[in-house]
Amino acid sequence: MKIYDWFDGPYPARVRIALAEKGLLPKIEFVSVNLWTGEHKEPEFLAINYSGTLPVLELQDGTRIAECTAITQYLDSLEGSLTLTGETALEKGLIHMMTKRAEIEFLDAVSVYFHHATPGLGPKVELYQNAEWGAKMGEKATRGMCYFDNLLRQQPFVAGDKFSMADIAVIGGMIFASLVKLPVPDECDALRSWYAKIQDRPSYKTWSALVDQGAPAK
Repeated sequence: MKIYDWFDGPYPARVRIALAEKGLLPKIEFVSVNLWTGEHKEPEFLAINYSGTLPVLELQDGTRIAECTAITQYLDSLEGSLTLTGETALEKGLIHMMTKRAEIEFLDAVSVYFHHATPGLGPKVELYQNAEWGAKMGEKATRGMCYFDNLLRQQPFVAGDKFSMADIAVIGGMIFASLVKLPVPDECDALRSWYAKIQDRPSYKTWSALVDQGAPAK
């Protein structure tokens, strides 16, 4: 299998962490597409993924799967038990619900804030910016942090008692918020505590070590 991504991107981080959780990293060939220089918006990559987003999973037969949730669902189903996307109907429903909420209420809101309220990826990529809309999305992301803080006061993980794809989506939000210097509200103690525990997981440490190296995986 092949994955097109960039080593420190917040969305690629979701799939990298999922791969580490499943023990699949050794089976992947990574192809670097530089997010910060806008390489993912060039015609060559748009021919691979029409949406111009990372990551993209490419199978041996040439089939390509984009979108973090879809990629994680595929990877989780390859072998062994379904550890990230739920085994029972109830688990699957809750995990997918909370993953979507993590994206809409937090991670994607941070992304819009980045692309509209900051210089983003520069004029080559940011062909249109609306600073007011970006600021509103920054506020939404902050409300999202408070929502997940309240949730994590009641249960150990985002979708219940088990670490799942939903937690990984919130991890993506935390990574992105840190990158754009969008602060976690002081009162979000539960969210901070949860994230500190997450950062001790081997899967997170594997991704973090790669980022610390400052170079894409070969």
